[in-house]
Amino acid sequence: MRDCEVVVGRTFVVAMEDGDDFFASLRVFCGRNKIQQAYIPGFIAGFRKAKLVGTVEEVTDKNAPVWSHVYLENVEALGCGTIAVNEAGKFSPHIHVTVGRKIQGADAYTSHLLEAEVIFLAEIMIVEITAPKLVRIKNQRLYDVALLSFMKG
Repeated sequence: MRDCEVVVGRTFVVAMEDGDDFFASLRVFCGRNKIQQAYIPGFIAGFRKAKLVGTVEEVTDKNAPVWSHVYLENVEALGCGTIAVNEAGKFSPHIHVTVGRKIQGADAYTSHLLEAEVIFLAEIMIVEITAPKLVRIKNQRLYDVALLSFMKG
């Protein structure tokens, strides 16, 4: 386990609108407000379409991450996550959601969010982290999964 005390900066409420691309809008918001790192304690949203990490195929290495996705439409979402940069300094959000398929009796999926288009709204709380610097660094021993690292000093 690794841990680090963080310094919290500004807090925002972001209201995305019907048709917005979730990640593109998040990137624009962060760029406009000069946010490179933050946490998202929670959000609610409707997604017209969404891609979540998942598979229905047989998995040969049960310890390896799943890189494929499931495609869902017309879902309600509850999510949270973090925003950092990758080793190249590029925007690197990590968002997990639980979504319910409204027209299938609210059947639920929970996983890593890859893509989403907002239907009606997304209401997101974003809390800026001003220190330390947070960077996602790929770990070769763990299938190149990018892990959150704390850069002190």
